[in-house]
Amino acid sequence: MGLLPNVARDLGVSIPAAGMLVSGYALGVTIGAPILAVVTAKMPRKAALLALIGVFIVGNLFCAIAPGYATLMVARVVTAFCHGAFFGIGSVVASNLVAPNKRAQAIALMFTGLTLANVLGVPLGTALGQAFGWRATFWAVTGIGALAAAALAFCVPKRLEMPAAGIAREFGVLRNPQVLMVLGISVLASASLFTVFTYIAPILEDVTGFTPHDVTLVLLLFGLGLTVGGTVGGKLADWRRIPSLVATLASIGVVLAAFAGTMRTPLPALVTIFVWGVLAFAIVPPLQILIVDRASHAPNLASTLNQGAFNLGNALGAWLGGTAIHAGVPLAKLPWAGAALAMAALALTLWSASLERRAVPGPAGCA
Repeated sequence: MGLLPNVARDLGVSIPAAGMLVSGYALGVTIGAPILAVVTAKMPRKAALLALIGVFIVGNLFCAIAPGYATLMVARVVTAFCHGAFFGIGSVVASNLVAPNKRAQAIALMFTGLTLANVLGVPLGTALGQAFGWRATFWAVTGIGALAAAALAFCVPKRLEMPAAGIAREFGVLRNPQVLMVLGISVLASASLFTVFTYIAPILEDVTGFTPHDVTLVLLLFGLGLTVGGTVGGKLADWRRIPSLVATLASIGVVLAAFAGTMRTPLPALVTIFVWGVLAFAIVPPLQILIVDRASHAPNLASTLNQGAFNLGNALGAWLGGTAIHAGVPLAKLPWAGAALAMAALALTLWSASLERRAVPGPAGCA
């Protein structure tokens, strides 16, 4: 996103048009994830992951050499197709490479890589693009993708003892209400974050009083919180999944409500933002392991759809926040909307847990 002005100038398009490259990528993740999950359903899991990262490499290569806007957009969408499917299938693979009591932590570790890529990769990629042109960033990403493919080829076992499910079986899990509920929780939880976080820069500048340079440092602090949250969330999810998810969602609601007050003073705002970052990513491991467990006989499509659910929540949250601002809601009130969405996710979680308890037969002779 930091290179949008550079891309716009080089390709002769407006900033909003360049911004559509970001929207196109998000759309590609949402649409492409289930398609590629189905296409690769019968492939061995390692082969599927290698194929997906191959698409990623080729897509970024075409981004680097794209002669115009339309070609770049197509390349971005194609690259995005593999994103959700890779992390969806990767979650299933990661959870099967470790002991049962470490499954959520394995998923958390994988997503911590994604977090670090955002925390470190975005500013580094922006700096590289500003120094050598935006195409240099795509060349660098292509090279990193090749290194990741080599690591995947050498480090992931060839035989994973994971029989591939058929297409009908994969789609069959969508008849499971518990799977649909987890997807709904993911949408609401993600929306609670992005209703506020999409507009964090103007909040920090206009309400808290930070400079644009300060905002960059605050975002790094938030990113550090995300990294810590992934580790904490993985450990909690391996301990007690539903209780940890309930506690985290409730805490997000409380912290966002608190942020509506603390954002006016720099130090309390910084503390709140760090804690918010920890909680925001602590929900990812329990949600991802829940979707894998509740679609246990055919988890690949469901796990991949959960990535689409997170992206849908991103878009929904950004839209809700923008709509509220256009309707005249002050920036300082946005955290209340995020808190309300977190409470909606909490309510759906409690409902899902209640239905699951009723579905489990009690001991014989018990009422």
